[in-house]
Amino acid sequence: CKYIQISPISETCRINNKKKYRYLTIFTHYYLSRLSGCNLSERSCEALVSVLSSQSSSLRELDLSKNNLQDSGVKLLSIGLESPYCMLECLRLSGCLITEEGCASLASALSSNPSHLRELDLSYNHPGESGVKLLSAGLKDPHWRLDSLRYGEAYFCELTLDTNTAHRKIKLSDNNRKVTHVRDNQPYPDHPDRFDQCPQLLCTNALTGRCYWEVEKKGDVLVAVTYRGISRRGDSADCRFGENQHSWSLFCYGDRVSVWHNNRQTLIPRSSSSVSNRVGVYVDCPAGTLSFYRVSSDTLIHIHTFNTTFTEPLYPGFGVCSGSSVSLCFPPPVRETV
Repeated sequence: CKYIQISPISETCRINNKKKYRYLTIFTHYYLSRLSGCNLSERSCEALVSVLSSQSSSLRELDLSKNNLQDSGVKLLSIGLESPYCMLECLRLSGCLITEEGCASLASALSSNPSHLRELDLSYNHPGESGVKLLSAGLKDPHWRLDSLRYGEAYFCELTLDTNTAHRKIKLSDNNRKVTHVRDNQPYPDHPDRFDQCPQLLCTNALTGRCYWEVEKKGDVLVAVTYRGISRRGDSADCRFGENQHSWSLFCYGDRVSVWHNNRQTLIPRSSSSVSNRVGVYVDCPAGTLSFYRVSSDTLIHIHTFNTTFTEPLYPGFGVCSGSSVSLCFPPPVRETV
């Protein structure tokens, strides 16, 4: 999506994307605009504000799904939504990494301009209970026109643990959803893909698009993604998640966390890694981004984002220290309130 034309007239805004300037041409006289999966960011929302708040705007439907707008982008977008000139009736923000903070901005904007928006799609985001409550209240408010609210979790992937890669001191339980480092070797058969010294394993999922998953951790663990070709023999850096050029990892130890890639460690300040036993991972392979989050009360707390270029499919992986465990979380259902 290098050039996006929505209608025949208006203004052009210059946007910096990975140090490459491109032009996003935004116009005001189209009824419908589909910008889904166009690698837009919060910077793009600055341009959309002027469109939504234009006196001559006839835009009624806007699809911004599958873009990494995040809460900061939604806050900007909300400036346009609260304009008395905004006539938007349908807004799709599916899979835009929006939390309860972004929902609060949307609710505030709709309170200021409640007369037009009828449909709001926030599926595959993280609105939390408070975000859903704020927006659901609008469905009951006679001043709001909103009559459809859709919400759920973001690009949630159902991961499958690859038993053929599991180190022999890793025990799988709970229908192969829990990984625990145990004292005794497990009776796994010999397999060339098995880690023979590092207490690690991979998932079978080969990721090439956008994907999000969550795990519940106990003790000291590694949460990682890697290329399939990571070494399985020995205990060298070539085998350990995050200590080579083929893998990226989050290491949780005690109440501290750090991120690793190519044997370089970045310590995360305690304030950015507040206490939580649930970790969220979001990868956007085409955009070259990998983000780690703390998940607390359905709120995403950003830990770190790697920006790179992925040249192969990525495989989720986990490492567990003695007595530690990692459990795959189930995706909650996508819900619709009418």
